[in-house]
Amino acid sequence: MIFEPTKLQDAYVLDLERREDERGFFARAWCQREFEARGLVADLVQANVAYSTRRGTIRGLHYQIAPFEEAKIIRCIRGAVWDVIIDLRPDSATHCQWFGTELSAGNRRQLYIPKGFAHGYQTLVDDTEVFYLVSDFYSPTSERGIRWNDPQFAISWPIADRRDVSAKDQAWPDFRTNSAPLSVGSREAARANQQ
Repeated sequence: MIFEPTKLQDAYVLDLERREDERGFFARAWCQREFEARGLVADLVQANVAYSTRRGTIRGLHYQIAPFEEAKIIRCIRGAVWDVIIDLRPDSATHCQWFGTELSAGNRRQLYIPKGFAHGYQTLVDDTEVFYLVSDFYSPTSERGIRWNDPQFAISWPIADRRDVSAKDQAWPDFRTNSAPLSVGSREAARANQQ
């Protein structure tokens, strides 16, 4: 695998290291040892798929607070997306900065997103499907979000004439007022609060 650092601390674009011949190519898309060697989260517990019918659909920007923070590996397996991440870690050198990149079925790129980041994307074509791996299980009480047009971040979305966004994602407050800490206590206490 080829790990290309992004401008955000600890986040990487992942390219396939292809072994090609007349039949096509073979490549490794995931390797626990390679992730561990770089100090990246390598314990993955869930795989998710999101399908969007229309070009311009925005999903996100989502994150979970501790102790259920998620590292993610994102890949577009059909169509294309403009994938965006925001570093929300208070002690990071790139705190509150965002990064965007195109992921498509054609370029086969992946994006590694560390814990403490928000993530979302806009579909660039109709009939787009995204596959992603996560390091923790979904916790409804730990879910948070950043609105796609939050003025603090001023994200440049590529499709301005059409933006399909869920009611839930439209309702996230401005990030300044959505100041829940990224760390809220032990995993056991959080699970007890969910029951």
